[in-house]
Amino acid sequence: MENSSLIGGSGVTLALAALVILTVYLAVRIVPQSQKFVVERFGRLRTVLGPGINFVVPYVDRVAHRISILERQLPTATQDAITADNVLVKVETSVFYRITEPEKTVYRIRDVDAAIATTVAGIVRSEIGKLELDQVQSNRTQLIGQIREHVHAMVDDWGIEVTRAEILDVNLDEATRAAMLQQLNAERARRAQVTEAEGKRRAVELQADAELYAAEQKAKARRISADAEAYATQVVAVAIKENGIEAAQYQVALKQVEALTAVGQGPGKQVVLVPAQALEAFGDAFRMLKGKG
Repeated sequence: MENSSLIGGSGVTLALAALVILTVYLAVRIVPQSQKFVVERFGRLRTVLGPGINFVVPYVDRVAHRISILERQLPTATQDAITADNVLVKVETSVFYRITEPEKTVYRIRDVDAAIATTVAGIVRSEIGKLELDQVQSNRTQLIGQIREHVHAMVDDWGIEVTRAEILDVNLDEATRAAMLQQLNAERARRAQVTEAEGKRRAVELQADAELYAAEQKAKARRISADAEAYATQVVAVAIKENGIEAAQYQVALKQVEALTAVGQGPGKQVVLVPAQALEAFGDAFRMLKGKG
């Protein structure tokens, strides 16, 4: 009997020890840094446990959901959209998000990824429908900002933060692409013609400027020559005024001697016939020059 009592007592002790260990195990919850635990009590939300050691009421509270709070990326999605100028485009999008309030995500939405993908697709179609094709291509940064802002507002009730929403590419169908290529080639040809015309016009302008410059230089040279002749005439007039008729005769004699010298310096052997009156004039000229010397 005593042995039975001892065995029975040991069994109870072991049972109690196991119950204590199980109770402690159920009461203590260690949450990893990258997760949050949603705790329910009798099927209703009790609390959300953050990273670290947490305590709950054993046998009453239970961890219903273990939610990762790491950033997630949705698979790259492609959706059709029509621009304001009725061009069909295929838009590739990529979305990154993370769960910030697990209690909202668990109890308000069933399939988070599908819900976000559908929301992004609708917003992309709506925003692209407001823009023409050229604006979609040139204002992609602004378009991405608008899409991200609308996505933030739409998923806020789900306890989700959309960290990034990107438009990876905007593709056209073959017919639209061929039409745009034709338009691009036509635009290039037009620009080439405009450039050629501008070059010709510029060449004409430069030629006109060169001719105008040459004319101005010729006119300037004539003006300088005229000024020089006027100055020489003025000098002779002043000399005549100061020295009388002798100064004039001296200038005439000087010109005559210069002319005779030029004739004598001609090429080959020359015979020059000079009238007697001219010889007398040259003699007078030589005498005057000698007298001046």
